[in-house]
Amino acid sequence: MKILITTDTFKPVVNGVVTSTINLYKELKSQGHDVKIITLSNNCETYIDGDVYYLKSKPIWVYPEARRATFSITSNNLIKEVIDWKPDIIHSQSEFSTMIIARKITKATGIPLVHTYHTMYEDYLSYFLKGKVINKERAAKITKMLLDKVNMVIAPTDKTKNALVNYGVDAPIKVIPTGIDLSRFMIDFSENEKMNLRESVGINKEDKVLAYIGRIAQEKNIEEVIENFKYIIEEEKRAKLLIVGGGPYLDVLKEEATNLNLLDNIIFTGMVKPEDVYKYYKISDMFVTASTSETQGLTYIEALSCGTPVVCRYDQCIEDVVIDGYNGYTYNSRKDFVSSILNLLKNDDLRKKFSSNALSKSYEYSSELFGIRVYELYKEVYGQSVDIDLLAAR
Repeated sequence: MKILITTDTFKPVVNGVVTSTINLYKELKSQGHDVKIITLSNNCETYIDGDVYYLKSKPIWVYPEARRATFSITSNNLIKEVIDWKPDIIHSQSEFSTMIIARKITKATGIPLVHTYHTMYEDYLSYFLKGKVINKERAAKITKMLLDKVNMVIAPTDKTKNALVNYGVDAPIKVIPTGIDLSRFMIDFSENEKMNLRESVGINKEDKVLAYIGRIAQEKNIEEVIENFKYIIEEEKRAKLLIVGGGPYLDVLKEEATNLNLLDNIIFTGMVKPEDVYKYYKISDMFVTASTSETQGLTYIEALSCGTPVVCRYDQCIEDVVIDGYNGYTYNSRKDFVSSILNLLKNDDLRKKFSSNALSKSYEYSSELFGIRVYELYKEVYGQSVDIDLLAAR
């Protein structure tokens, strides 16, 4: 099958949509499909890199890393080349510039369009727009307008599907959890290697490590973790909070840690190489996060695949990922956060049990299974499209 994927963001940008798109591309290619990607470049240049078509764009103010195309869709030679390639199906990953492109190609060719709804904009944009431009009602109206024109919507979780149904979206919706490449995280890392890495970032053998690993951005609500962490220190002096990653909010968090006099117990590593991320999960006793802007939470699954229990703020989207009292804890208050973490820090046997359960649970979210589920959906949608076309021709 010839499959065209469209996305507003792709490499070298690092975020959940990019990770999901990369994993889908790899799995579809491994199944033997011919796959191409249309995305926006990070500059004003248009170019091709293998199967990826980068179209010139410029930044817009809506949210960090948001960009819009700066070319004529009808006259762009690369888009014409893709149309001449004659894809069988289009799978869009973003709701803005490249979705417009996807719809134009669909209209020109008659091929079906599948869309994955990755981002809950009413939650995500509230951090940047303060509800002044995009509130829940407007988000619902815009989302319905966009999604009612596709053949099938993929929702990563039941939470996302329920939100879309409440928006009044009429297009069929199917839940397919995003998968991750488990092989990137299920890598042997010896105790000696763990000790060396811990020492290199300032963690002693006796220290207990809570880790946040991921993009450092306002919507991730890392400030809450830092604020709550000071209560952990009161009970467990050897606790360390390891914050791994880079992003636009890093300096704000460092300032907060300074103001709370927590710099002796909080370690900021900055960006680390993607191939080294698993090491930081494996030197940690647990993964902690207070984010409520996730549609699925890929970093939660990454942590589980490393055998690292998760303590996170409750969110419907991770109900099937983090099972309270099995592979981690969910919390709704500072009191719950503190008690959950202290319970794990002080109970080695429980932490080991949660670690084993975490690893077992992660197999449900492999990229291989993700690719199979998506392809099965493609066949369903493509078959419906062919049937409709045949009926229309009679």
